Amino acid sequence: MPVALREDATPFVRDYRTIPHQLTLGATRSGKSMYLRHLITGLARQLVALVGIDCKRGVELAPFADRLSALATDPEQAAELLPVLVKEMEDRYDLIKARQNIAPGTPAEEITSDIWGLPEIWGLPESERPVPVVVFVDEVAELFLVTTKKGEERRDEMVTQLIRLAQLGRAAGIYLEVCGQRFGAELGKGATMLRAQLTGRVCHRVNDEASAKMALGDIAPEAVAAACAIAPERPGLAVAGDTSGGWSRIRTPYISLGDAARICQESAHLVPDVPALKPFRPDVPDVPAGSVEIPTPAVQPLPATD
Repeated sequence: MPVALREDATPFVRDYRTIPHQLTLGATRSGKSMYLRHLITGLARQLVALVGIDCKRGVELAPFADRLSALATDPEQAAELLPVLVKEMEDRYDLIKARQNIAPGTPAEEITSDIWGLPEIWGLPESERPVPVVVFVDEVAELFLVTTKKGEERRDEMVTQLIRLAQLGRAAGIYLEVCGQRFGAELGKGATMLRAQLTGRVCHRVNDEASAKMALGDIAPEAVAAACAIAPERPGLAVAGDTSGGWSRIRTPYISLGDAARICQESAHLVPDVPALKPFRPDVPDVPAGSVEIPTPAVQPLPATD
């Protein structure tokens, strides 16, 4: 789905089949939240399970609760939700293995197929294919920051589970969108390993060069300077890259929080049935299927002007 516009006027498309996991960084008022809104509203119109982990008490993701299949608003809830996502991933691998007649004890790391292949080449038929799950982690640093010994143990478990989802989730149709103001090794054990699994990178204006290096330095060093050159008066401007080494400047069009929340409300009847996530579903009123008209799905960004 298109979520922004490149500087050459072509759409910047977020393709989860090609780039399953992504890291998005940006300082306050850099446009990171706007980019997140476009991702959520684009996915809201599709048959996809959306999961939110927002340890800022849900202030970023709670407005979209109508369309979320699960929402954790503090580290304690996140510690309960992440193991459920890992178990869901493992169950999907069991489904793939059963379809392929693979021995039940075969490690997931040795399974090379996924839920998307054609049935005649070890894929799953449409009737058996589980819905994709996109997990949004807003302000990932909140999962790492702890003050007690017990908190350290919980953090290590959560980070391990995130790494497992990043390593193995693609084949099971589970994708990560990790967002934050800063992300690097100083957050603690496992941070660098998690970052290495996040194939896509989007860096908005950041507060220091080190943050830009954390986002882009390991995949496109020359893009770091471009990210550092983003001016404060240009919110929505970002540098996008991936592990192929390619990068480009992109600009996210404006969408208000109210409009984004309305789209999620109108799409609430599209929330898929994922039994494992029901205990974490936000408390929102049900919307009868077909009671609302879904807006046109294509995002039509406008070119940036000086």
